[in-house]
Parts: sequence; structure tokens; C-alpha cells
Amino acid sequence: MNPLFHDHHSSEARMVLLTADEQALRLGRIRAALGDTAEAVVLRDNADIYYVCGRVFSGYVYIPADAALLPVYFVRRPNHLLGEDVEAIRKPEEIPARLEARGLPLPKSVALELGSVSYDGVERLRHVFEGAALANATPVMRKARAVKTAFEQELLRTSGAKHTRVYEIIPRLYREGMTDIELQIEIERASRLQGCLGQFRVAGDDMELFMGNVLTGDNADTPSPYDFAMGGAGLDPSIPVGANGSLIEPHKPVMVDVNGNYTGYMTDMTRCYSDGEPDARVRKANECSRAICAAIAEAGRPGTEAKALYDLAETMAREAGLKEYFMGCRSHAGFVGHGVGIEVNEAPVLAPRSRDVLEAGNVIAVEPKFVLPGYGAVGIENTYIVRADGAMERITCAPEDIVSLK
Repeated sequence: MNPLFHDHHSSEARMVLLTADEQALRLGRIRAALGDTAEAVVLRDNADIYYVCGRVFSGYVYIPADAALLPVYFVRRPNHLLGEDVEAIRKPEEIPARLEARGLPLPKSVALELGSVSYDGVERLRHVFEGAALANATPVMRKARAVKTAFEQELLRTSGAKHTRVYEIIPRLYREGMTDIELQIEIERASRLQGCLGQFRVAGDDMELFMGNVLTGDNADTPSPYDFAMGGAGLDPSIPVGANGSLIEPHKPVMVDVNGNYTGYMTDMTRCYSDGEPDARVRKANECSRAICAAIAEAGRPGTEAKALYDLAETMAREAGLKEYFMGCRSHAGFVGHGVGIEVNEAPVLAPRSRDVLEAGNVIAVEPKFVLPGYGAVGIENTYIVRADGAMERITCAPEDIVSLK
């Protein structure tokens, strides 16, 4: 058991599954990001609750801006959680009276997760804290979670190691005559047996995906409504992304980008495979992707502007004669990398108009990819930790060349 987590089995009813020191570090980051914009933060988004508590529950976390005051946990479900700061409630309207009973004044301003909580949910909380000025907790939590603690980094390294082991056995899962979805199902099974939690949390509006994206052939060039690097038609218009049942043809690349959530913290990794020797153009695009990843890893140090790393990638793609295929062909993604952690698409974002600046402890998935008409999707993706003392640390370590499926 990791000493920064309480024992889940012997302390199933304990509200906070983080140690006091680890939680204090995270609360400090939330309060620093909050500044003087509000007197309290109220969280109800599952990802944010997990960040603060090390568990998910239905309810609210009330965090006073005053560091001398502890959070209060207002819990609707489950009903067995214990702790001095736990308040069992049926509805949020009970919160003010419970705070007053604890001697806590009602805040004159409160920050709510306006970017992830529904309009109805926000309106209900606005009435709960009637008269309080509202601030947006979404950028507060995005900033706080962008820099991972040492413990979070270890969880990500663990996910990366297990993620890597799954990718290394993919050639053993392939059988000639398979379709993309048949191979994906086998990869998903191997992932689950390795300990993958299955959950794929994605930050952002209207973002949906099951356990990953396996693309081959012309399907890779099918535009998707989602803001992922690669598209695909999917199996049904209700989830129009990813594998669509295409046959895996000899010598054409198979791009695999599947779930790396083994610890509650997700790594992101993409590799290409081929049944037979791929075309020279495919190999060239994959080598360009590898070179871009290496260049970004070397340049990605604290203080570097995220948009400069996007510019570096785009320049390298242009110099390789691959610009028109970079990050898509019929539809181009507007980024080359993004933060990962409890969710995919955390901060920072490597995009041409990004205002993010790298900090030590950022964890970034870098994914310079290409779509070559007539061949398919090509390129790699790695997850890196931004270090204070040098180049970024790669934590997804499967072979980066195009691996033979035979």
C-alpha cells in the first residue's frame, strides 16, 4: 500500500483516503489558485472531488479560502462515510444551516465549477448561497491540478508502466483477417487484465470515448465532432469516433491509442503497428513524429511557452514535407499536446494560441500525428513529466518504431 493513501480496505468508511500531508499540499494549491476571488470553493465534479479526497462520492466539498479552516464534506451517497468534517445531507439546501452549526460564517462570495456543473446545478447552489457573489472555480481547479505532486507523479509512472506492458503484447493479440474493432476488443481485454480501470475521464464539452481509438486505412481520415487528435467514423452515429469495423490490410498502419487509466491517473500513449512492411511514406511520417516528440521533450522545460512547442512541431512537420497531413488531413486538430492526470485534456495545452507556460510537475501527452490518404493514421504519442532539472521525463516507454504484427 502506498503510504500516501490510507488503507482502502481497513478504512473503507474514512472520508479522505489521502494522508493529511498530501491533502494539505493539494488544498494549498487550490487556495493559491483561488487567491482573493472568493471566500470559499464548493466542488461537486467527480474529478475535483477525487483530487481533494482520494475517493468519489455524491455531494459537495466546501473549502474555505482561510487556510486555518478545514474542508467540510456534505455527503448524499454513500451513507457510510465517517469523519469529524462529514455532514450527511439529503439536499444542498441543508448546507447553510450545517455551516452555521459549525460556527462557520456563510461566505459573501463563493466559487463554483461553472465549466463542469450543469446550469441547474449552478442555479441551485446560487440559491443555497443566496446573496453571495459568484466566481468560477473551473480555472482554479484546472490551475491547481496542472502541477502534479510527487505522489501524483508516482501514480502516473505506475500507469505508464502498465500501459507499456499492454502495448508490448499487442502483436500477440493480432490474428490475420482481423478488423480494427476485433483487435481493439482484444487490447481492451488485455488492458483490463493488467488492471485498467476502464473509466476514461475527459475534460471539456461534448467529449466522449469508450476505452480508446484504433484506426486503420481510410477510416482514419473520417472527421469526428470531438476535439481529439484523430477521428474515425466509429461503429454507430451515437459515438462517431474510432474503429468502424475496417479490415486490417497488409502493409497499412494500425494506430493504437487506448486507455491508460490504471491508478485513477491516466497516461496517454499511441503506437503504430503493421501486418507486413509499411510503405516508405508511412515510415517517414512515423520517424518525423518520433523526432518531434524528442525535440519537444528536450525543449519542454519550466518557463517555456506552450505555444512555442506547438510552433516547433509544426515547423518540423513542414520541413519534412508533411504539413498538409499534420494532425489530420480532411480535419485538423488544433493542438499537438495536452495535460493528463485524473482527466485527459488537462492543462497545459500545446496549441498555437495557448497562454500556458510550462511548470515543473506538469504532465503532458505529446501526440504529433499524421493522416496519409490511402494509407491511414501514423505517429506516436508519449506522456512526459516536466522536470525542474532538465528535459521532460518520458513515462510511456513502448517501442516507438512501427511494430510488426507478424
